[in-house]
Amino acid sequence: MIYRGFQGMKLSALGFGAMRLPVTGGTDSRIDEAAALRMVDTAMEKGINYYDTAWGYHGGNSELVMGKALSRYPRDRFCLATKFPGYDPSNWDKVEEIFEKQLEKLRVDYFDFYLFHNVCEMNIDAYLNDEKYGIYSYLIKQKENGRIKHLGFSCHGSMDVLKRFLDAYGKDMEFCQLQLNYLDWSFQAGKDKVALLEQWNIPVWVMEPLRGGKLATLASRDEEELKKLRPDEKIPAWAFRFLQTIPSVTMILSGMSSQSQLEENLDTFSEERKLSEAEMAALLGIAEKMLSAGTVPCTACHYCVSHCPQELDIPNLLNLYNEHAYTGGGFIAPMALSALPEEKRPQACLQCRSCEEVCPQQIRISEVLADFSEKLGG
Repeated sequence: MIYRGFQGMKLSALGFGAMRLPVTGGTDSRIDEAAALRMVDTAMEKGINYYDTAWGYHGGNSELVMGKALSRYPRDRFCLATKFPGYDPSNWDKVEEIFEKQLEKLRVDYFDFYLFHNVCEMNIDAYLNDEKYGIYSYLIKQKENGRIKHLGFSCHGSMDVLKRFLDAYGKDMEFCQLQLNYLDWSFQAGKDKVALLEQWNIPVWVMEPLRGGKLATLASRDEEELKKLRPDEKIPAWAFRFLQTIPSVTMILSGMSSQSQLEENLDTFSEERKLSEAEMAALLGIAEKMLSAGTVPCTACHYCVSHCPQELDIPNLLNLYNEHAYTGGGFIAPMALSALPEEKRPQACLQCRSCEEVCPQQIRISEVLADFSEKLGG
């Protein structure tokens, strides 16, 4: 296992993300507990010492399962991170209630790392309105009391949002979690955001290194190009090697859904193999081609689902939209949609935009679904 230094600590460069734990029956909120516990056991055995979860993951059940899994180990064997769910406006005035409940769910009396979750356009004003909501003051108090060891934030917002948050609270932020991968290096201004954080001397924690699994496989022509450069490197590993090449990246979180994914990632992180300039150029060239296909940046976080009055499986619909857009049509999306009831298809969207209020990627979901419906002939 590769390790990185952070304030005198030695953190595994690969962190165990608990947003995509194995589930049963295809239902996101029904975690396969036995499989998840086995994965945690393997992770601990192989040297992973950083575990990341959040209030909303798996319909609120991720913290419960991770609490059970990690409580079987001495507290000094692992670092635990969770987050205040400010992506949902209904939580803004409940910071104390939620924090106390998280300690209970995770069976600990302190958090090693705690984050303002998903700083973005829809919540930056609330996060900065400490007089009204008191989120910042409360979390700072918990840090002073030792119930938060290290305070940071995750950000899906624009550069302007990131600058506003840093100008207000940057002096107290010890790390920043960004969606970072070779697609978002340009698409979500990842390069510029990393540079800004470097100016603040704030190390980078990475989420979505594989872009919700989209970088685990590539078009055959792109895979062939990479194979010529590194015949023995697996395609998902390229995404991790890209991040290993960025100096300020300290922690790379991966949401692994199976034992095989975990073991493959452990193999990748058994050594560091940074990219050369030529390899970096090739990878970014592939990203540029991928981004020209007109896809939307959904990472299947499922926040939108709980806010949809039609209970549409929005991540699945967006995934099918991307498939349809990327391939220029084809049979896969229409075939998959034909298996859904009519009330669960794109045209069932009410255009109410409730889902968009909690989307970390700020996707205009209603417009995408309308476009999808039109492409499919209504």
